[in-house]
Amino acid sequence: LRKRLAERELSLELSQEALDKLIAVGFDPVYGARPLKRAIQRWIENPLAQLILAGKFAPGASISAKVEGDEIVFA
Repeated sequence: LRKRLAERELSLELSQEALDKLIAVGFDPVYGARPLKRAIQRWIENPLAQLILAGKFAPGASISAKVEGDEIVFA
């Protein structure tokens, strides 16, 4: 993900709370960390792609992700 963002001259920093959220929703005792990829897609990649396509972040932007309520938000 960071490599793809770098191609658009963007960087992403996740807060510890955002990392903890991804671990909480992406870990399954039966499947281990395999669901983590889907969690990253659902909570980070898809919403971030929508914001980038909407023009919210210009090249050179440093994007931060944090938890607000039950959501991961980007600024």
